[in-house]
Amino acid sequence: MSAPDFLPFTKPAIDDATIQGVVEVLRSGWITSGPQVKAFEARLSAHCGGRPVRAFNSGTCTMEIALRVAGIGPGHEVITTPLSWVATSNVILAVGARPVFVDIDPATRNIDLGRIEAAVTPATRAIMPVDLAGLPVDRDRLHALAKKHRLRVIEDAAQSYGSTWQGRNIGAFGDFVSFSFHPNKNVTSIEGGALVLNDEREATLAEQYRLQGVIRSGMDGMEVEIVGGKFNLTDVAARVGLGQLDRLAEFNARRHALARRYFAAFAAAGAEKLGLGLPPANFTDTNWHMFQVMLPEPRLKVPRAVVMEELKAAGIGSQVHYPAIHRFKLYRKLGWKDGDFPHAEYAGRNILTIPLFPAMADTDVDRVVGTLMTLLKRSLK
Repeated sequence: MSAPDFLPFTKPAIDDATIQGVVEVLRSGWITSGPQVKAFEARLSAHCGGRPVRAFNSGTCTMEIALRVAGIGPGHEVITTPLSWVATSNVILAVGARPVFVDIDPATRNIDLGRIEAAVTPATRAIMPVDLAGLPVDRDRLHALAKKHRLRVIEDAAQSYGSTWQGRNIGAFGDFVSFSFHPNKNVTSIEGGALVLNDEREATLAEQYRLQGVIRSGMDGMEVEIVGGKFNLTDVAARVGLGQLDRLAEFNARRHALARRYFAAFAAAGAEKLGLGLPPANFTDTNWHMFQVMLPEPRLKVPRAVVMEELKAAGIGSQVHYPAIHRFKLYRKLGWKDGDFPHAEYAGRNILTIPLFPAMADTDVDRVVGTLMTLLKRSLK
């Protein structure tokens, strides 16, 4: 009997119609930013309640541009979470500001909103929360805090396209909202991102930052007023994104079904008795971008890396999302140290992303759970 195929932790689903659409774009001769990008932005805007949306070549530059549009720079502070992809705080450093970390809520694994007020200083200009694994931060509390302290909000919604809050799409309300369409996201444009803005003035400024600060007028008019970058999305990438948007509801419905099966399978296998932590069972707001378990560190005889190696040997991929940012050398040099944010540090050591993507079969879930539980049982003290 042959070994089962390797099951990655995620895998994009690109259908034949989208591939053919990309072929047509390539044959059109217009492959950089053009009509496909405009169409992609229009679809994203419709999803976001008609708000202005501009597409970019990553979900990292979108956050940096939001900071710049908000006028945030040297001498300013931005409150954020230490449990995220390091890009979230790197962009704050990139504009010359200082990230101020606030520990996570161990239940949601998102920034602990109850700790934010204590971190606000006269230099604070914005809050940058992250919707970890697609689970939205409480938007009502978040925006009430921001209003109270007159702060901008840059939502790092890289993982939560297709999630909702109180029945409204993430991106359809609030302040700045940044999405990512990296290949591991619920919908992809290969590489790419989008920024939701508040009005056309902000959108125009974002466009300047997107392409070298250039303003065009007439047939040959060109002016540059600010330093921009090279952050434009290509029409090839936008065409992939358009094909993905057509399947968002289908993709997310399948992710929900797989997540439900994970909960049922872990319960049947006695995960709670082994101390394995499961994510919040939210089937109202989250898009189930990832399914992340928390290993029972106090009871484990082996480090997480060993568990991951054994999963890999069994044909199952896993990943870490994420190490605690403040423990990286760059941030240690800026003054942070071990023990500053114990909940984020514990999660950073023990969180484990297991496979979840629409093409998975129900039996794949059973295989992951059975394999992981067997590994844990023989690895516990």
